[in-house]
Amino acid sequence: MIKDGLVENMTMLCDFYELTMANGYFNSELGSKITYFDVFFRRVPDGGGFAIAAGLEQIIEYINGLHFTDEDIKYLKSRNLFSPDFLDYLKSFRFTGDIWAVPEGTPIFPGEPVITVRAPAIEAQFIETYVLLTFNHQSLIATKANRIVRAAKGRPISEFGSRRAQGADGAIMGARAAFIGGVSNSACTIADIEYGVPASGTMAHSWVMMFDDEYSAFKRYCELYPDNSTLLVDTYDVLKSGVPNAIRAFKEVLIPNGITKCAIRLDSGDLAYLTQKARKMLDEAGLPFCKIVVSNSLDEYIIRDLLNQGAQIDAFGVGERLITSKSDPVFGGVYKISALEAPDGTIIPKIKISENIAKITNPHYKKLYRLYDKENGKAIADLICVHDEVIDENAPLEIFDPEHTWKRKTITDFRAIELQKPVFISGECIYPRYTTDQIRDYCAAQLELQWDEVKRFDNPHNYYVDLSQKLWDCKNSMLIRSKP
Repeated sequence: MIKDGLVENMTMLCDFYELTMANGYFNSELGSKITYFDVFFRRVPDGGGFAIAAGLEQIIEYINGLHFTDEDIKYLKSRNLFSPDFLDYLKSFRFTGDIWAVPEGTPIFPGEPVITVRAPAIEAQFIETYVLLTFNHQSLIATKANRIVRAAKGRPISEFGSRRAQGADGAIMGARAAFIGGVSNSACTIADIEYGVPASGTMAHSWVMMFDDEYSAFKRYCELYPDNSTLLVDTYDVLKSGVPNAIRAFKEVLIPNGITKCAIRLDSGDLAYLTQKARKMLDEAGLPFCKIVVSNSLDEYIIRDLLNQGAQIDAFGVGERLITSKSDPVFGGVYKISALEAPDGTIIPKIKISENIAKITNPHYKKLYRLYDKENGKAIADLICVHDEVIDENAPLEIFDPEHTWKRKTITDFRAIELQKPVFISGECIYPRYTTDQIRDYCAAQLELQWDEVKRFDNPHNYYVDLSQKLWDCKNSMLIRSKP
């Protein structure tokens, strides 16, 4: 998080067990053992067909700033749990490993490695909490925002949720993630300063109530902000007072100066009915160019229903149900070890086994491909492979369902794109810095490569995330060997 223009040191934002395990690794001569960890998730929020990866920039900032201060060491010493040698080690601690990740804005699916960490055990284990909380939160909000944007069918969405967010970081990073997901702007001013998310805002009911009458409030606002006049018309009575007074203010202040950019906003009531009536009044008054903006506890389902009911709405402001992803507020990404590396470089696969099939992990150091149809450019499937596998685009490729292996398909005329990009190599960040606008545009372009069936809100198509035969054989043999 940004504080006083600097990235705040978040090293101690970790689960305490990461410190006790680090001390245990250190004193068991396991701390330098090279490990591989994967970040993945098991379920798309709201029953959707895909999620959107976000938060990588903040993960990079965190890892670049990793260090223990004298105050941190003093605190840890006071707990009487950590060896003196371990505390000395922490004084020069930094991340020295490798990280690969899919770019922010990429559509992602359950089970696939979105981030892979290769590092000494202490380092890889220690970053778990911050990596997960950042990935989980921003991916959740970006995903929710995109659902809301798609429901609006091209109408702009403003993110209005700061005052209902779970804390300052939730508001700021939520605004950033929502912008990546496709919203047009945010009410959160600091998100504009720090991340280039356009800040916007109009008036509150208190502005209207500060004046002796509604018309005076509207007139004065138009005089002060002639190029940004959006008037809140539901303080008293929308149709009998608010809209007529707005029309009068527009005609007396803006129109004589040739200004036609104006809007009214409704924040309560039957939005379908009121916007239809308001639209008729504005048109009859010769203001067909005046936009109608609505807010008030909206989400993708309410927006979809309003438009299906014929509501006359040009833009939406969405607050609490976006910034908290109220309908499904937990993303559920996890951080699991997948392999160890022997001193000679040999990869030793590791697997977590559970009676809950969904919690059985995919072992090994892996890479992730997305397969695209060359003819129409659409994504066909994702394929998780062992790290040393290379897909030959010039040869037919058989893919199969990893749970129902008899479901097989041979594809030809395809492109295979490796999704994960190198982020850190030997502790040095090599990943390019992208603006939030660039990430947002990339996200929109990537979503165009997904079929509409995957984007349905209800019963979306189950996008294929398959394992290569080599990886499936590895996993299956480990499962068989695990039996008593």
